[in-house]
Amino acid sequence: MKVKNAKFIMSNSDYKKCPTPDLPEYAFIGRSNVGKSSLINALTNRKSLAKTSGKPGKTQLINHFMINDDWYLVDLPGYGYASVSKTKRAEFQVFLRAYLKNRENLMCTFVLLDSRLEPQKIDMEFMQWMGEQQIPFVMVFTKIDKLNSSQLNKNMKKYQSKMLSSWESLPKIFHTSSVTKFGSDDILKFVEQTNSLFKG
Repeated sequence: MKVKNAKFIMSNSDYKKCPTPDLPEYAFIGRSNVGKSSLINALTNRKSLAKTSGKPGKTQLINHFMINDDWYLVDLPGYGYASVSKTKRAEFQVFLRAYLKNRENLMCTFVLLDSRLEPQKIDMEFMQWMGEQQIPFVMVFTKIDKLNSSQLNKNMKKYQSKMLSSWESLPKIFHTSSVTKFGSDDILKFVEQTNSLFKG
């Protein structure tokens, strides 16, 4: 799939006010500073479709983008944001969980994980919750250009071991770099294949 056009549609904090669920939808979420906005921009070949910032916690709403006029890409607030108050964090958690549990056209959630780090408690807890709610998700490791293959393999083995201690099998895994655009084609191919399963 080639991204021919990408445009911002709306932002809000209530899944009931999101666009009519008549097209397949894919959400992107991760700990703040995981490189979510950069990956979205790399996927869509746009420099500033999603707002990138050196300051974590920039995305604070459910942001809908229309891709190729036939599917939605959704940029969700990160979790674990350092610079946001506890009250705000609690608000995010409520509307995020409501969105993830109730958005009927949500085909898959891309959970972004920093490939440079060992498994983080907050990521493991979020994926555990997704599994308990039976919300489909895949694991997307970001920033793989920042470490060598042996470091990457070492961290992947730690993730595999940690996940399989409580999961029967691993979700689908993608390795990405927003700098080199490695992995972007694989993600778009996955979206294209999954779109064919959508029953609008």
